[in-house]
Amino acid sequence: MKYDFVSNRITLIARVSGELDMLSADNFRQEIDLAMEKNCSNNLILNLEGVNFIDSSGLGVILGRYKKVSLRGGRMAIVGAPVQVKRILELSGVLGISKAYDNETEALQAM
Repeated sequence: MKYDFVSNRITLIARVSGELDMLSADNFRQEIDLAMEKNCSNNLILNLEGVNFIDSSGLGVILGRYKKVSLRGGRMAIVGAPVQVKRILELSGVLGISKAYDNETEALQAM
């Protein structure tokens, strides 16, 4: 799994690729939390364009970040999830609490 972070004012954009699974979830959680603290980010955009697999551990990281962002009074958005990943996000209820957008620009405007 690969990821990088870009800060845009109070919004952190996390661009993720590869598999968000049991092997990568804990490290990703630590890194995204560190980036949010470092950049004083209240909002989070998860760009999942490059994610080809997600399991319950990956869903747990996403749900945990949603809770963290919500406690700060911020918002979270999902961007560019491939069809198979988007379906899992729908079935798990993630897209019921976090809105999906086609691109980062739309998500930033909605924040």
